Amino acid sequence: PPPPPPPPRVRKMAGTRFDHCLEHVLAAVRECPLGQTEYALLHRLHDRQAPGFQTLALDRPMGLYQSHFILFHCLYRLQDRLRRKTGEHLHIHCLRIALDPPQEGVAEGAAMDHADPLRAYYLDLGNLDGMDAAQVEALLSDFWRRLAQPDRRRHALEVLGLDDPVDREAIRKQYRRLAQRHHPDRGGDTATFQRLQEAMLVLGGKG
Repeated sequence: PPPPPPPPRVRKMAGTRFDHCLEHVLAAVRECPLGQTEYALLHRLHDRQAPGFQTLALDRPMGLYQSHFILFHCLYRLQDRLRRKTGEHLHIHCLRIALDPPQEGVAEGAAMDHADPLRAYYLDLGNLDGMDAAQVEALLSDFWRRLAQPDRRRHALEVLGLDDPVDREAIRKQYRRLAQRHHPDRGGDTATFQRLQEAMLVLGGKG
């Protein structure tokens, strides 16, 4: 009998596949030192016909997912590279993508937290190539379901460890305290830090 086929490759980690996109993404990020949304960055790259972003199909679920994934894949690769070479921190969130200057106490060349689940997800190209239309639809449906929850304020307060009644100033103070504790530059968890930011957006503040 013929030999059994080799086991499927579960993870397809970052190689050289999107190397040609990295400098274009970095240049577009540097154009907005105060930060920009993912949507604005995607269109900036599209307008200049940057490799990998010449064609955007944001009106179709699969096109939206693919554009989002490629962008975040490039951003996480750049985040690691910049941290090693310049000490800069590339802040990655769909509502704010910005390049923050080196901070005191963060040594140039410091290693990234490779246990970060978001980073691991976007660096695994299997999550791009292995996603079909039905899976993308399910992801988007789950996103809109969570967004439409009537008790979003309660959930956001829970993330901050607060309960109503609470005023705006108390929310901001608590956010700043937790953000300092969980900031990735201070050894915090990126996923936790992003949940704090999302909670503040729900609560109507910028921190």
